[in-house]
Amino acid sequence: MARLVFLSLALLLPTTALSAQDACRLCYSDPGAKPGERPLQLEIQADLSFSKLAMTGQGGGSATVVPQGGKETQGDLIDLGGMAVSGHGRITGEPGKAVRVDLPDRVPMTAGDGTAAELTQFTTDLPRHPVLNLDGMLEFTFGARLVVKGQRGGNYRGRIPISVDYN
Repeated sequence: MARLVFLSLALLLPTTALSAQDACRLCYSDPGAKPGERPLQLEIQADLSFSKLAMTGQGGGSATVVPQGGKETQGDLIDLGGMAVSGHGRITGEPGKAVRVDLPDRVPMTAGDGTAAELTQFTTDLPRHPVLNLDGMLEFTFGARLVVKGQRGGNYRGRIPISVDYN
């Protein structure tokens, strides 16, 4: 079974494009693949970004970016504007093959000053049983909830492990 893991997230910072060298690190080749079978590849075309947020109190709060786009805030966390971006990925492999995409339950986030937050409740726009199209491709978007406790502001960063397997 082919397996691919990609890690990505840039929070509160502009989304950056992947260079050809970065894209190569996203490629996975299964040494046990059958001759002629296309290996799975995952390319993240847009990182998940919550744009600009601010803490108005000490109670903490959360912000959610949904796969279809848009941002909602709760608690003492408020939206300062800017465009929130849902993550966007593209899977390529053997045409017509069913795939399984796994997102984590939780991802720790850290800022340069050592403060921490957490990503939870990942969602995607994938169908219940995703299948690569006739060109061997499947595109999807994903979102998550950012939870900030207390008065911990910062430019949070983390890596989201996304696993893709043939079913």
